[in-house]
Amino acid sequence: MPYTRGLHELGDGLHAYLQPDGGWGRSNAGLVLADGASLLIDTLFDLKLTTAMLEAMRHLLEPNPLSAAFNTHGNGDHCYGNQLLPAALPIYATEVAAAEIRAVPPARAQALFKETDLGPEFAVWVREAFGPFDWQGIEVRPPTETFTGETVVAVGDREVRLLELGPAHTAGDAIAYVPDAAAVFTGDLLFAGCTPIMWAGPVSGWLSAAERILALEPRVVVPGHGPLATPAHLRDLQDYLRFVHGESRDRFDAGMAAEAAADDIDLGAYADWGDSERIAVNVEICYREFDPSLPSAPVPELFTRMARWKARH
Repeated sequence: MPYTRGLHELGDGLHAYLQPDGGWGRSNAGLVLADGASLLIDTLFDLKLTTAMLEAMRHLLEPNPLSAAFNTHGNGDHCYGNQLLPAALPIYATEVAAAEIRAVPPARAQALFKETDLGPEFAVWVREAFGPFDWQGIEVRPPTETFTGETVVAVGDREVRLLELGPAHTAGDAIAYVPDAAAVFTGDLLFAGCTPIMWAGPVSGWLSAAERILALEPRVVVPGHGPLATPAHLRDLQDYLRFVHGESRDRFDAGMAAEAAADDIDLGAYADWGDSERIAVNVEICYREFDPSLPSAPVPELFTRMARWKARH
């Protein structure tokens, strides 16, 4: 299926809304239809993008009104459009993801990205990565139905299983699994053909999450970012995480600082994956796994490291 912006029919009452090129903020969403009802999987990074997505879905939603929505995790590009959903609509998420959505409102992101004391590299990088998005007027609408482990959502006469698989990408990751179609909407547990970013970790947790998805033997895989995927994309993700973990361990054992280690790693086969500056965050998370006593780097520092890495490479 071509990787083009907009709504794509997948068969079996499933649809994916894709946003090339899958980079910063260019997330995907999904729609599951059955028996005059529907489940929306994730909203988008701002109100304009979410409005366009809902308009593209309107011909499907009129005969199949939304009965529920699901936020796969707490990052803004998967939930900042929640306020545009019907007021009484139940919105599902893990307990941890719901707490993260409440904790990081758009105003906080705006304040960070307007920060002028983080250096010229940061200003250039933020303009390129986040300049297209507009967070004005966004009001945080957190999930109303939270769960741990697993819950089942009825979409008409259809069962959708929501499975908590984090912490990995974030502390509260979950997927939507549609058993009768062997379909998985992974959220950011899968970046297909682009560099993943590990805000929480550990690597072993993400590797295990990928194994659990593979064990479902999905025929349809909708990633959080990137084109429609296959199980091979999950194995590629695992290979990248193992690579970063091993390279980080070597440099940690050699006494190299995390930022210097990220600069020193030759990305090799992964050098052409988009947003490769995320290596700076991924190495930092690996270092904290190796030595839990290390202080957590503040989020502005992590963004600044990525900006500096991008400027140097």
